[in-house]
Amino acid sequence: MENKRCIFVGVGGQGNLLASRLLGEALLSMGVPVVVSEIHGMAQRGGVVESSVVMGDIRSPIVSDGEADILIGFEPAETVRALGKCNQQTIVITNRHPLPPFTVSLGQGKYPPVDELLEKIQEKVDQVISLDGDDLAKEAGNPLSLNMVMLGALIGSGALPVPPERMKETIRVWTKEVFLESNLRAFDLGMEAARKG
Repeated sequence: MENKRCIFVGVGGQGNLLASRLLGEALLSMGVPVVVSEIHGMAQRGGVVESSVVMGDIRSPIVSDGEADILIGFEPAETVRALGKCNQQTIVITNRHPLPPFTVSLGQGKYPPVDELLEKIQEKVDQVISLDGDDLAKEAGNPLSLNMVMLGALIGSGALPVPPERMKETIRVWTKEVFLESNLRAFDLGMEAARKG
């Protein structure tokens, strides 16, 4: 398999660590060499959370500046913040739904307009898939299933050779029964959104 470096970014509570772990498990089940790493940051307080999934003949989990093949951003400002990891050929999949930091609600900062954030992303890379993952998660019946929406968008983008059914089987194995139906629905909605462009 071709070497690939994926970065997942978001804030605490959005589930990007689980999404990266599930991707790693799916790749392992296909016999693909994979390394998954995570940086929790201030996850408990809604701070930055970053994880990487590197596959193929790569031993280090570190993705240096300009090396990411795929960036999956769960929050638009965090996607922009991680753009240094990208090059022009990087595929960026981003949630358009903002989750402003606590300081904004206190009036100590201002969240930039989402359209401006998306423009910055489009200036940096050739291919951007943007979707309102939070709305799709609600449509799936579980507002906490954003991570499944974003994982579905990643698989739906065709950027990785992971068959949708393989990913769904991994979700079935690692998801609690109470969340399984909504997680699979969220995954499907993310895939559909990515395929529509």
